[in-house]
Amino acid sequence: MKKGILLDMDGTLWDSAVRVAESWNIAVARMGYPREPITKEDMYHVMGKTMDRIAAELFPDVPEERLPELLKACCDEENDYLRIYGGELYPEVPETLKSLREMGYHLYIVSNCQAGYIEAFLDYYSLWDLIEDRQCYGDNGLQKAENIRILVERCGLDDAVYVGDIQGDFDSACEAGIGFIHAAYGFGVIDRPVPGIRAFSELPEAVRRIL
Repeated sequence: MKKGILLDMDGTLWDSAVRVAESWNIAVARMGYPREPITKEDMYHVMGKTMDRIAAELFPDVPEERLPELLKACCDEENDYLRIYGGELYPEVPETLKSLREMGYHLYIVSNCQAGYIEAFLDYYSLWDLIEDRQCYGDNGLQKAENIRILVERCGLDDAVYVGDIQGDFDSACEAGIGFIHAAYGFGVIDRPVPGIRAFSELPEAVRRIL
């Protein structure tokens, strides 16, 4: 059987809130939009949401027809910025991913991020050899549950589990019909008891019990 582990990004693999806020402030200033500086707390509030929803929440005073232009500027700046400065990788992520591969699991990333964000992460930490495939909202405008289904089908997985930190991740995994492991060290809580890990290094043992 081909078994896959599908990974969320923010709150699961890393915390990029500080760098993302910095990059968006650069883009907002360059575009000439008046706004109080975006903070890491602002980013924590919207992490995990699709990019159009993030833009609407962070820029409520920008006319709707101008939001796509501003959002593109922010996302382009963010991707370039993260390739240079990275984010805060959670402890033992590369080592744990390597262990999971050695155990025979296939590793993937599915995120609500913009196109290029996953690639910036993989570039900065040189993890391309461990992640087999990826899918995100920015690729096709689809919600996470649908992107999970697309990746599972495309990669021919017989069984799979999604690892994420917020309620939306759990809901998406359920909708897609796969298992779920809560990254309880991340940004959110789940509204019912679910398998969880308190550190990324605990993932191999949690996966053994589910897949």
